[in-house]
Amino acid sequence: MIRFLHTADWQIGTQFGQFEPDEAAHLAEARFETVRRIAEEATARKVDAVLVAGDVFDQQTVSDTVIRRLFGALQAFSGVWIMLPGNHDAALVESVWTRAQRLNCIAPNVRVVLEPGVVLLDASRCAVLSAPLTQRITYDDTTAFFDAAETPPGYCRVGLAHGSVSGILQEGIDSSNPIAPTRAASARLDYLALGDWHGRYRVDERTWYAGTHEQDRFRANDPGFMLDVTLTEPGALPVVEAVRVGKYQWQRWEEVISVPTDVDALKARLAVLGAADVLRLVVSGTAALAEAEALHVAVEEARARVRALRAELGGLQVLPTAGDLAELGAQSGYLAKVVARLRGLQEDPQADPQQLKRAAEALLLLARLQRELPREARSA
Repeated sequence: MIRFLHTADWQIGTQFGQFEPDEAAHLAEARFETVRRIAEEATARKVDAVLVAGDVFDQQTVSDTVIRRLFGALQAFSGVWIMLPGNHDAALVESVWTRAQRLNCIAPNVRVVLEPGVVLLDASRCAVLSAPLTQRITYDDTTAFFDAAETPPGYCRVGLAHGSVSGILQEGIDSSNPIAPTRAASARLDYLALGDWHGRYRVDERTWYAGTHEQDRFRANDPGFMLDVTLTEPGALPVVEAVRVGKYQWQRWEEVISVPTDVDALKARLAVLGAADVLRLVVSGTAALAEAEALHVAVEEARARVRALRAELGGLQVLPTAGDLAELGAQSGYLAKVVARLRGLQEDPQADPQQLKRAAEALLLLARLQRELPREARSA
């Protein structure tokens, strides 16, 4: 019997350039924190090994400090780690792995597999058939040798690879490295541990993607897990438990505003977000000036609570009502002409998105400036 954790796609060193620097720093740090959580869970669950199915690092050029920190994060588990190079950290002649070796930061219990072969875990009577990527993109199935690979009698056969199962994950795959969908059966594997797809995914009863341990994209494909796998004996079906370990949950909301209650509903949803949330918000539709202002305030208040927020509000047309205009003193005169011009830009069917965005922003800025004036000083 063997019990192990299956994880993958840590992408240590990811930069998160789409966010503000302070937000990006927290997101990058979370990837280390969750590795430490995996190590702690491995110890608490008394597993025999942790299998990391590729893309431990996001790129070959991460700093020496990042390399040292990653291997330091493994210390909470003194059992066996088996780490596989993927397409982002392929086992090139000179790679992040050879740098780690020169830094002498790889502990004796960590086995980095730089060449295809079989790693024997004799204490657990398990053979790990390992297919590291030795270049970023391959067009041959690196797991093909599994079929003929010999392992000791009575040992469980576990495959470890990084790539795309052909015909299963075509949309948005991270690399083109193909893996036959029948590999577990043809190679007589008890379990095939895969990396590359950033969400937890069951290909068949013996073939699984663990997904990234810490979500890194606005895609609802079940990220943020590790898999706790038990093999009772060779030939038995694996018992797989998905364990959530991720710190942050990324969400993408696309909201269309048509009536004031849509704004109220969105404000209520924003109000319950907290420090564990990363949000991308895309808003379109139309709103009166007062509702648009209230929504902008709600977004900025949410920004102060969540871990990271990207808000795209340029698709929201701001259409001041008669009440809005009266409140701002913009019913006549020069200010009324400015507001009419901005509204005209928003209603122009030939306007480009940037023009619409600038018009909405200008209306909101104008409203804020007017509200800061004493009522008697507002334009009339």
